[in-house]
Amino acid sequence: MSVFVYRRYDFALLLSACLVLAGCSTNRYAKTNKQYTEQVKALAAEIRQPLPPPLPAPTATYDSLMDTVVFSPRTAQREQPWVGTINFNLRKPNYVVIHHTAQDSLEQTLHTFTVPHTQVSAHYVIGRDGEVYQLLNDYLRGWHAGAGKWGNVTDLNSVSLGIELDNNGSEPFPDAQIYSLLQLLEKLKTTYRIPAVNFLAHGDIAPTRKNDPSVLFPWEKLAERGFGLWPDEHLEEPPANFNPRDALRIIGYDISDLNAAIVAFKRRYIQQDLSPELTPHDLQVLYNLYLKY
Repeated sequence: MSVFVYRRYDFALLLSACLVLAGCSTNRYAKTNKQYTEQVKALAAEIRQPLPPPLPAPTATYDSLMDTVVFSPRTAQREQPWVGTINFNLRKPNYVVIHHTAQDSLEQTLHTFTVPHTQVSAHYVIGRDGEVYQLLNDYLRGWHAGAGKWGNVTDLNSVSLGIELDNNGSEPFPDAQIYSLLQLLEKLKTTYRIPAVNFLAHGDIAPTRKNDPSVLFPWEKLAERGFGLWPDEHLEEPPANFNPRDALRIIGYDISDLNAAIVAFKRRYIQQDLSPELTPHDLQVLYNLYLKY
């Protein structure tokens, strides 16, 4: 009997191993997962390149060097001596940009982010059912923000995390999806100490190009948890010298196209009338938020 039990146990182990291998072989993203690992290894290898030996200091005068040496970025980089400091770590993200996928299914979105010709990616995708998929390590630069600006930051991809919500842009965001988003944002905010004002919409940073997440996104609920700001219930009339253009700029909006900036602001904080005109109520909301910055 003991031999029979052992063989049954041995067969169970073999069956489990086969199931694991079968699961791996049927993973449609096994190929891109492998490519992701190879690209990360290549980046790590680039960082580990040995420092070039320092060159001896020139004995000629500065003026004579400027007369005889032709400088180029490549030459300057090669000849600059290294002194390897021991005080460093990885750069951390300081912003979170929230998107909706504008696609019809989670599978369609995952496919979009795992083929080379699209040239787009995000760090996280959250399905309608609340399942969270991580596509990229937090410390790596995703391609989700594109051309945009927030305040003085003109390369949001380099300092932000991108979160995509499976939503076609015209449907409500399910409770399960928002719950998972709140849990993820709490983790990211705590881990990287991201300020509350740095949780942004894609439409905030690219008002002439993007409108996500849509007016159906519950920004007020996020603000209650410390992810973004929301106007107070009781609003004051702005003073006579209040300049809405300057207020939008101070908050962070790119006002080179003022109408687009106003629409982006209203999409997030008004969520009803999206005309490029600021009503008296809109001005009260803008003034209230301006005072928080």
